[in-house]
Amino acid sequence: METSKVYPKDEETPAGGVDDMTKLSYLHEPGVLHNLAVRYSVNEIYTYTGNILIAVNPFQKLPHLYDCHMMEQYKGAPFGELSPHVFAVADAAYRAMINEGKSNSILVSGESGAGKTETTKMLMRYLAYLGGRSGVEGRTVEQQVLESNPVLEAFGNAKTVRNNNSSRFGKFVEIQFDKNGKISGAAIRTYLLERSRVCQVSDPERNYHCFYLLCAAPQEDREKYKLDSPDKYHYLNQSNCYKLDGVDDTEEYLATRRAMDIVGISAEDQDAIFRVVAAILHLGNINFAKGEEVDSSVLKDERSRFHLNMTAELLKCDARSLEDALIKRVMVTPEEVITRTLDPESAAVSRDALAKTIYSRLFDWLVDKINNSIGQDPTSKSIIGVLDIYGFESFKFNSFEQFCINFTNEKLQQHFNQHVFKMEQEEYTKEEINWSYIEFVDNQDVLDLIEKKPGGIIALLDEACMFPKSTHETFAQKLYQTFPKHRRFQKPKLSRTSFTIAHYAGEVTYQADQFLDKNKDYVVAEHQELLQVSKCPFVAALIPPNPEETSKQSKFSSIGARFKLQLQQLMETLNSTEPHYIRCVKPNNVLKPAIFENANILNQLRCGGVLEAIRISCAGYPTRRTFVDFLLRFGVLAPEVLDGKCDEKVACQMILDKMGLKGYQIGKTKVFLRAGQMAELDARRAEVLGSAARKIQRRGRTCIARREFIALRDAAIQIQTWCRGVLACKVHEELQRQAAAIKIQTDFRRYVARKSYARLQFSAVVLQTGLRAMDARNIFRFQKENKAAIIIQSRVRCHMAYSYYKSLQKAALVTQCSWRRRVARGELRKLKMAARETGALKEAKDKLEKRVEELTYRLQFEGQLRKKIEEEKGQEITKLQEALQAMKMQVEEADARIVKEREAAKKAIEEAPRVVKEVPVMVEDTQKVESLTAEVENLEVLLETEKEAAEEARKACSESEARNAELAKKLKVSDDNINQLKEFVQRMEEKLSNAESEAQVLRQKSLEMTHKLSSAEAEIQEMTQKLSKAESEIRSLRQQALTMTPTAKSAPVRSKTMVQRIPQNGHMQNGEARNLFSPVTAVDDNSPLDRPQKSLNEKQQDMLIRCISQNLGFGKGKPIAACVMYKCLLHWKSFEVEKTSIFDRIVQTIGSAIEVQDNNNMLAYWLSNTSTLLLLLQHTLKAAGAAGIVPQRRRSMSTSIFARMASLRAPPQSPLNSLLSIPNDIRQVEAKYPALLFKQQLTAFLEKIYGMIRDNLKKEISPLLGLCIQAPRTARVLMKGGSHTYAVDQEALKAHWQSIVKSLDNYLEIMKTNYVPPFLIRKVFSQIFSFINVQLFNSLLLRRECCSFSNGEYVKAGLAELEHWCDASKEYAGSAWDELKHIRQSVEFLALSIQQLYRISTMYWDDKYGTHTVSSDVISSMRIQMTEDANNAVSSSFLLDDDSSIPFSLDDISSSMQLLGASDIDAPELLREHSGFQFLIHHPE
Repeated sequence: METSKVYPKDEETPAGGVDDMTKLSYLHEPGVLHNLAVRYSVNEIYTYTGNILIAVNPFQKLPHLYDCHMMEQYKGAPFGELSPHVFAVADAAYRAMINEGKSNSILVSGESGAGKTETTKMLMRYLAYLGGRSGVEGRTVEQQVLESNPVLEAFGNAKTVRNNNSSRFGKFVEIQFDKNGKISGAAIRTYLLERSRVCQVSDPERNYHCFYLLCAAPQEDREKYKLDSPDKYHYLNQSNCYKLDGVDDTEEYLATRRAMDIVGISAEDQDAIFRVVAAILHLGNINFAKGEEVDSSVLKDERSRFHLNMTAELLKCDARSLEDALIKRVMVTPEEVITRTLDPESAAVSRDALAKTIYSRLFDWLVDKINNSIGQDPTSKSIIGVLDIYGFESFKFNSFEQFCINFTNEKLQQHFNQHVFKMEQEEYTKEEINWSYIEFVDNQDVLDLIEKKPGGIIALLDEACMFPKSTHETFAQKLYQTFPKHRRFQKPKLSRTSFTIAHYAGEVTYQADQFLDKNKDYVVAEHQELLQVSKCPFVAALIPPNPEETSKQSKFSSIGARFKLQLQQLMETLNSTEPHYIRCVKPNNVLKPAIFENANILNQLRCGGVLEAIRISCAGYPTRRTFVDFLLRFGVLAPEVLDGKCDEKVACQMILDKMGLKGYQIGKTKVFLRAGQMAELDARRAEVLGSAARKIQRRGRTCIARREFIALRDAAIQIQTWCRGVLACKVHEELQRQAAAIKIQTDFRRYVARKSYARLQFSAVVLQTGLRAMDARNIFRFQKENKAAIIIQSRVRCHMAYSYYKSLQKAALVTQCSWRRRVARGELRKLKMAARETGALKEAKDKLEKRVEELTYRLQFEGQLRKKIEEEKGQEITKLQEALQAMKMQVEEADARIVKEREAAKKAIEEAPRVVKEVPVMVEDTQKVESLTAEVENLEVLLETEKEAAEEARKACSESEARNAELAKKLKVSDDNINQLKEFVQRMEEKLSNAESEAQVLRQKSLEMTHKLSSAEAEIQEMTQKLSKAESEIRSLRQQALTMTPTAKSAPVRSKTMVQRIPQNGHMQNGEARNLFSPVTAVDDNSPLDRPQKSLNEKQQDMLIRCISQNLGFGKGKPIAACVMYKCLLHWKSFEVEKTSIFDRIVQTIGSAIEVQDNNNMLAYWLSNTSTLLLLLQHTLKAAGAAGIVPQRRRSMSTSIFARMASLRAPPQSPLNSLLSIPNDIRQVEAKYPALLFKQQLTAFLEKIYGMIRDNLKKEISPLLGLCIQAPRTARVLMKGGSHTYAVDQEALKAHWQSIVKSLDNYLEIMKTNYVPPFLIRKVFSQIFSFINVQLFNSLLLRRECCSFSNGEYVKAGLAELEHWCDASKEYAGSAWDELKHIRQSVEFLALSIQQLYRISTMYWDDKYGTHTVSSDVISSMRIQMTEDANNAVSSSFLLDDDSSIPFSLDDISSSMQLLGASDIDAPELLREHSGFQFLIHHPE
C-alpha cells in the first residue's frame, strides 16, 4: 500500500462517531467515510458537516425518528444542540425566518433512490407542525400542502431501476407565512416532467403510478372506464413489472382519492381526471395497418376499433374525428388546403404525441389546481422554499432528460460552492482572525458551454429545431464544429451522434438521437381542434385556444429554452433566500438495509459537493475547538493555567505557546489549528499522561513499604498491650469479687421485700375477684329470669291463640257435620217413602244399579285421569303444550262419553214408565224393600271403598305436590341464578355509569330479558289456566251427569261431604286456595313502588348553592360541602326523580370554582370534595330497572299454579351488602337518568381537577429540570484544577434540586391540608416522578455533553435529594421512587435496553481525566447485539414518553378509600338558621 494513501486515525473519536464531522481531529476522506459507516450501523442516518446535513437512506422504517414526541424535542432547540436531524434543519430555517424576517430555502439533492422525496415530506410535515393552526375547521393550508404530495406522486412518480418511487419531475414548494409565523399560503412549481415515459417504458421499470392505481381500482370504477389488468395495455406491458413489493395499489388509489378531496378537487373533476387517464391507456392500444393508397393507414383490427371508440367516449369527442386526427394531416397553402394521410409508423407517432400532450397538460392542470386551491398570501413577506429536484444522473444511454437534469445540478452546485465558501469566510470573520483567499472549484465554464447565447448547446439545439431538414446527425456535427478544443467537451471515437461533457461529478456521454424531437414543445393542430370541441369541459380546458394562431400549421416552441428560463427564475429565488442544504445519500444499489458500499457513497459525496466543502475547510483551519473543549482535552499540558486566575482565551494561548506551535489562530470563542497540529498536541498529551502514570507507580510503591513498617510497629504494640492486659485482669478480678458480694446482698434484700409485696397484692386481687364475680352472678341471674319470663309469656299467648283457633275449627266442623247429618236424614226419609211404591222401587233399583255401574266406571276413569294429570304436572315447562294437547283430547273423549251417557239416561227415563206398567204388583213388596235396603247398604260399602280410593288419590296428589316442591326448588335455584345475573348486570351498570349510552343499552337488554321471562311465565300461566278450565268443565259435566235422575241426589251430597272434609287433613279446595292468595296479590298490585318526590322550592336550592360556593372547610377529616350536598340530595330524594335542576346548578358551581387554574389550594379543596361525594354516590346509587324485575314477575305468577312456590321465594340479597361495611346513614336508592348523569359529570370533574394539579406541578418544576440535567461548564473546569471552591459550588448547584423538593413539599402540604385522599396524592407524585424520569432520561440521550463523569455525579447527588424526600414522605410518596428507574439505572449503568445502553456508552466521556471508560471491544459487542435486536424489535426508539393519562378509575377510588358516614357532620351556620334544613342538624344519642 502506498504511504501517500495512509491517513492518521483519531483515537479520541467516540465509538459511535461524531454528529458533526467538522469536529473530527483529522478531516479527510477516509475519516469522513468511516464516521458515516459507524453511525449508519446503529441507524444514526443523519450527520452534520458544518451547516450541511447528510442523510443516508436506511431503506427501512424508523418511526421513532419522526413522531410527534421527536418534533416537540426539536422545536425551538438551538441548531447543533441535539443530535443531527432533518427537523433541526427545518427548525433552523423557521427560526431564522421569524427572528431575522428573511426568507429561507432548503435544498434537498441526491441521486435517484437516495430518499429526497421522503426527506421533503418530513420537512413539509415539520413546517406544518410549526406553522399550523390547531382546531381550525375545514381544510387548512398546511393540510392541503401535505396532501398535495400523494397526488403529485401518483401522477409524477414512477419506478426506475434505482428507485421504486422516483420523482420524474422537479418540485419547488414555496410555503408562505404571516407575521405571526403561521402558514398563510403556498405555491408549487414543477420542472421538466418526463413526457416520453407515457409511451416508452423499459424493463424492469414502470410507467407513472396513476395508470396502475386505476387498473387496481374497485370493480365499479373499472367497469365505468372499461379497464382490464395492466398487462393488456401497450403503454404498460412494455415492461414485465406491474406491482411493487409491499404496496397495495387499491389502497393507494383510495388514498389518492382522499388526498384529492383534501386539496380541493371536486368529485366531477376527479371523475374527469381518471377518464382522461383511462383514455390514454385505450389510446395506446390503437394499432394501424397499411391502407389501400400509398403512404396511408387504417385501423388494424376490431380490437383497435373498440379502443378507438372507448377513447372517444371517455374524451367525449367524435370517434370519426379522432380517427382522422390520428391518420390525417391538413396543410394550408396560399392556393389551397391539402389533406394527406400518414403511414402506419407516422400514425403511431401521432398517437403517442397526442397521449404525451394530454398527459403533460393534465399534470400542469393538477399543479395549477392545487396552487389555486391552496391559495397564496399576497401580504406575506417571508417564505420557506423546499426544493426537491433530481440528482446527477449518468446511465448507459443518456438522452435529453439527463442533459437537462445535469444542467440543473451544475447550476445548483455553483450555488452550493459559493455558499460554502461564503460560510467559511463568515466563520473566519465572526471569529475575527486573519485569513487569506481560499481557492475552490468553479464550474462556470460548463454552464457557459450549455447555456451561453449565442453559441451554447441549448442555443444550437433551438437553432437546429427551427430548420425542418435538420437531423440529429447534423446537430451533432454542428456541436463538433463549434467546440473542437473546449476542455469540457469531447467527441467519442466510435460514434457520430454522441458527445461527452465533463461535469463537476464526472464525464457523461449523451446520445443526440432524440434531442430534436424531445426539444420541440408543440401541439398538432388536428389534436388541438379535436380536444377543443370535446363535450367534456375539463378536456376542452386542457388545451385552451390561442387567439394569435390563425393558420393550421403547428407553432414551434422549445422545451430547453423554457426550462432554462424556469431554472433562471429558480436561481433568482434561491439567491434571494438564506439556503440550507440537505445531501441525501444512497448507501447501496440493491436498495436493502444494513449495506454500506464505500466506493458508491464516496462518489456521491464528491458529486454532492460534500468533499469539496470539506476540502475548503481543510484549506484554512480544519481543526476548531471551543476554549472549554480545548482546555478539557489539553489542560494537562499546562496545569498551572487551570487555577481559575486567567481567562480561558489566555489559558489556551499559554498552552499553545508552551508547546511551541506556529500558524494557529485564536478567535473570539474558538481555537483554529492548522492541519497536523492536533496530532502533535495529542502526542504531547500522551507523554504527559505517561509521566503521570510513572509518578503514580512510584507513589504506590512508597505506600506499600510504609504499610509494612506500620504493620511491624503495630505488632510490637500488640505484645506490650497483652502483657499490660494480664496485670490489669488480676486487679479487675479482685474488684469483681467485691462487687459480687455487694450484689448478692442487694438481691436478697430485694427478694424479701418483693415477697411481702406479692402476698399483699394477691390478697387484694382475690378480694376484688370475689366481689366482681358476685356482682356478675347477680346480673346474669336477673337477665336469665327476665328471659325466662318473656319465653313463658310468649308461650302462654301462643297457647291461647292456638286454643282459640282450634275451638273455632272444631265448632265449624261440628256445625258442618250437624248440617250434613240433617240433610242426609231428609234424603233417607224421602227414600223410605219412595220405597213403598213397587214401581218406584223397581225403577229406583234399576237406576241404582245403572248408577253403581256408572259410578264404578267413572271412578276408574277418574282415577286414571287424575293419575295422568298428576304425571303431566311433574314434567318440565318445555313439555306443557304437549300435555295440554293430550288433556284436550281426553276432554273431547270425556265429552263424547258424557253425550253417550246423556243419551243412555234419556232412553232409561223414556223406558222407565213402560217397565213400571209391565211389572205387576206383587205381594212380596216388603221383601223387595228389604232387598233394596241391603243393596243400599252395599252401595254404602261401595262408597266407603270409593272414599278409600279417594284417600289413595289424595296420597298420590301429595306425592305430586312433593314433586312439585322439588320442581319449585329447582325453579328457585334458577331464580337465584337469574338474580345473580341481575346483580352482575347491576354491577356492570355501576361501573359504566360514566357512559350513559352504554348503560341504556344494558338496561334495554335487561328489560328484554325480563320481558322474555315474563312472556314465558305468562304462557305457563295461560296453559295452567286452560288446564284448570278443563278440570272445571269435567267437574261440571260430572255433576250434570250425577244430577240427571232424581234418585241420585245422595251421591253428590256424599261427594261434597268428602271434599269438604279435606281441610281436616290440612288441604284446601281450589276456591279456598284462591281466597288465601288473593289478599297477597292485591297488596302487591296496589302497593306503590316509588314514593312521590318532595317538591323543592327555589329558596332551598339557592341557600344550598350559596352555601357550597363558600369554603366550608372540613370537619372530623371530612369535607363539609360534600357531606351537606349528599345529605340534602338524599333527603330531597333528588336521585329518584326523572327531572330536576339541582344537579346542573351544583355542576355549574363547581365549574366556576375551578376556573382559576393557578389556585392550587382551591383545586385541592374541590378535589377532596368531589372524591368524597363521588364515593358516597358510588355506594348509594344503583341503576334503575333492576329492582322492578322480580316483583313484576311475582305479580304475574301469583294467580298461576306456581303462585304458592313464587310466594315462598324470598328476594336474594346482594353480596356487596355482606362484604362491605357500609355505614347506617348510607342506603341504596334507585337512581334515575339525571342522577347517573350527575355522577358521570362528577367523575369528569375529578379527573379534570386531578390533571390540573398535576400539570401545575409539572409547569413549576419543568424549568428546574433543564438546570438539573447538566452542571455548568465552569464548575467542571474548576473541578479539574482541584480548587477548594468545588464543595461550595456543589452546594450552590444543589439549590436546583432543593427547589424541586421544596415544590413537592409545598404541594404535599396543600393536599394534606385539604384532606385529599392519600390514594390520589400517591398517584400525583407517581406521575410527577415519571415526568422527571422522562425529561432527565430523554435529555441524557439527546445531549452528549450530559453524558460525562462529573455530570453523572451531579445527577446522582440530586437523585439522592429526591430519595431522601421519598423516605421522609413514605406514606404519600408510595412507589414514586420506582418511577425514576431509567435515570437511576442510566447513572449507574444498570439494566437498560441495549439501544439505550449503547447510546449512553458511545456518548459517555470522562471530563475529569479526558479518557473513555468503556472499551472499544465492549462497544463493538453491544453494537452487534443491538443490530440483531433491531431486526426483531417492533420499535427501536430509545426515548421515553410522558404518560399524561388519568392513572385510576372509579373502582380504584372506591376500593382504596374508606367509606365514612355523613351523619355526624353538623350543618353550616348559613343553613342551620333555615327551617328547611333542620334535618342536617346532628343530634347525638
